[in-house]
Amino acid sequence: MGKYLTTPRWIQKVIPRIIIYVFLISATIMIFIPIVILLFGSVKTTGQMYSHPYSIPNPPNWENILLILSTPSFWNMLKNSLIVMVATTGGTVSICALAAFVFARMQFRGKNFLFNLFTIGLMFPINVAILPVYFVLRQLELMGIPMIDQLWGVILVQIAFQLSGNIMILRGFFTAVPTDLQDVAYMDGCTNFDFFWRIMLPLVKPSLSAVGALVMIASWNDLLVPLIVLNSNQLWTLPLGTMQFQGQYGQDLALVSAFVALSAIPTIIFYFFAERQIVSGLTAGAVKG
Repeated sequence: MGKYLTTPRWIQKVIPRIIIYVFLISATIMIFIPIVILLFGSVKTTGQMYSHPYSIPNPPNWENILLILSTPSFWNMLKNSLIVMVATTGGTVSICALAAFVFARMQFRGKNFLFNLFTIGLMFPINVAILPVYFVLRQLELMGIPMIDQLWGVILVQIAFQLSGNIMILRGFFTAVPTDLQDVAYMDGCTNFDFFWRIMLPLVKPSLSAVGALVMIASWNDLLVPLIVLNSNQLWTLPLGTMQFQGQYGQDLALVSAFVALSAIPTIIFYFFAERQIVSGLTAGAVKG
């Protein structure tokens, strides 16, 4: 009798897939609806946004986009964001690669203690530590080292809070490289830096690219650090400028939507190009075999 009540095998396979697809489609819709409303709203009037928030603009109103693109302050904020992003990414990847190589391939007294210190850094996110960081920057300012209202102040703080997690990620890839390869390299006369530069970096290039992409996105979208460090509007980055713009033109939703859309478009485009690199770089091993 029991065998006649057994659920067919094809149903056992299909139902879980249907549930997964329904969940993924629902999550995708929930993520993309705000983005679509934002992009559509950027080419509408404020009245159209209130009356028809989900409709396709017909005809599109490009006045808000053109107004923002013709504003010098927008391009200045874009330049500042690019400077901070490039410098933060370069500094973070360079420091993390060197530190991960040391922790993964070299032996010295106190290595585990130092690595644990970096691990402890994960327990103090920027939201928690921003006040002590500000006090440190103020002390450096009093000592004659200008950090407040300087782009390099933002860059150094962003690099500092990107180190812990990314060192742990890269250390795993450096550790995956076979030790036999290191022994052969040293027998051929390679120094530690030669082995790192000529052999290790090419092998872990996918993971370096993935870490670099994640740091670029995090730096571009960072609001808290520029908000605390920067005072002059000539040094504002796009996230900080977006916040100020929303406060100033909060009643004109179409204009605000245009500004936010223009600020977010570079991140969206970059993520679509870097998504495959991020996934492959963080899931694939450094060396097979």
